[in-house]
Amino acid sequence: MFDKLMSWMTDVFAPKVNKMAKNPWIAAVQSAILTSMPMVFIGSFATILSIVKDYWKGFPDLSLLSTFSFGLFSLFLAYLIPEAVMNNKGHKGTAKQAGLAGIAFFLILVFPLLSDDGRISFDLSTFGTAGMISALIAGLFVGVVMNLFAKWKLIGEDSAIPDFVATWFNTLIPITLILLIGWFFTFHLNINLYNAVNSIFTPLIHLGQGFWGFVIINFLGFAFLYTFGISSWVLYPVTSAIALPAIAENQANFEAGKAVTSIFTNEAGALFLIGGGGATLALVIMLAFMARSQRLKMIGKASLIPAIFNINEPVVFGAPIAFNPILMVPMWINGLVGPILVWLVMKIGLVPIPYKPFQLWYLPTVAQGWIVTESIRGVLLVVILFVISWLIYYPFFKIYDKQAVKQDMELLEEE
Repeated sequence: MFDKLMSWMTDVFAPKVNKMAKNPWIAAVQSAILTSMPMVFIGSFATILSIVKDYWKGFPDLSLLSTFSFGLFSLFLAYLIPEAVMNNKGHKGTAKQAGLAGIAFFLILVFPLLSDDGRISFDLSTFGTAGMISALIAGLFVGVVMNLFAKWKLIGEDSAIPDFVATWFNTLIPITLILLIGWFFTFHLNINLYNAVNSIFTPLIHLGQGFWGFVIINFLGFAFLYTFGISSWVLYPVTSAIALPAIAENQANFEAGKAVTSIFTNEAGALFLIGGGGATLALVIMLAFMARSQRLKMIGKASLIPAIFNINEPVVFGAPIAFNPILMVPMWINGLVGPILVWLVMKIGLVPIPYKPFQLWYLPTVAQGWIVTESIRGVLLVVILFVISWLIYYPFFKIYDKQAVKQDMELLEEE
């Protein structure tokens, strides 16, 4: 049964998922999110600095760093998604124009208020992760329209008119159409597309915030698919659409004196990624200092520093864990145990639910335990999860090490 599963995942499922990840539309969303990550990191630095202020009252309030970085996340996506779509579809000449159209359409989509004296006002929260789903929809819609009209050019490539002038005229019709659609729904029909889009995707967010959504999505992304060579970034558009608005909601609720309830956040998820997906730090330490196989010992030592900073590609693909039934199973077990335990202890209140954005996932997990929960209980949770991961990996490590020693000896005899 297990052999059939391995064969199907290797020969059928994994190639199809990897092919899907290279789809120009899906790749555009992934690219846009990844491009925006430095702005998210700046918001994380603001979280660290806010901890300093808790102990040093004279330290300046730098929360606006987060407001104008992480707090503009959706606005960045509104530009980057249609730009990436056009680049992926081979229309690089109009990619930037598509990005500008994406910003304009998104600003209409979030239903701005226009006063009689000509002033326009926006709800700043819609520019952050609260508007992320709307930004995704707006960006993809603009990409569709711009890609469609890229095939119908008013001025051909063989024209004597300069390229930049031709680009102006070739993008006039699609951009005008995009803005007219936004104007028609928002200012003529008085329909708030921002609220409508968010309401459609509310069930997905609620599903993710439930126990099974939290456990299954994290298990698939950070353990199961990863062991078949499928990067966790494949699911990042889904996970980020759930996690980023959740941390923004938690922050808003905390500042308003309300209960913080959303557990599916990247900050909470980081607590069980000890050494990376599948909590592989324990395995790396075993390989580096306990393996009898010199080959595994070398892999362990080479993987140790990256693992401390939660980068586990060296051990996943170097040991290898990927496509190795002996080490895949404990990674799957850890991929389930970690999310289950984190969700339970936060749900019953043993460990505080994170409410400040902190996306520096490469910081050692023990330090993250303190920063994201602002509690020693967060640190103890990480320690407990590490011990559990050690106990899970150990018997499988011993089996694999014994097998590796035998293989090493056979290779020496062949030489």
